[in-house]
Amino acid sequence: MYDQALKPSGLKITQFGILRVLTAFPGATTGAMAERMAMDSTTLTRTLKIIHDSGWIEVTPGEDRRERHWRVTKAGEEKLKQAVPLWKHVQKEFAQMVSDVDMDALTRTVFQLVKKAA
Repeated sequence: MYDQALKPSGLKITQFGILRVLTAFPGATTGAMAERMAMDSTTLTRTLKIIHDSGWIEVTPGEDRRERHWRVTKAGEEKLKQAVPLWKHVQKEFAQMVSDVDMDALTRTVFQLVKKAA
């Protein structure tokens, strides 16, 4: 649903999420992002490569040569500007679709599952 809605922007929902996280936490490391997004680092690294190759993020080395710090580029900011209205629209659709679902309980359950899987 989200990937389809974001299609005109050229972003997938995972890419959108990463750009949003990096906008809120510029310079985040791969590990910090993986933890924040509850993603395994292999999947995140693969997606970061795609976003980086597209020119939407840039990387700088950390003190430890293995550490990388990621930031959104101007092109990435433009992608987000295109995508945010599309995301907001699909968010409203999703909220209407699940209006009879206890979202607080669902969120707690998902959070517990993520903690157990980690």
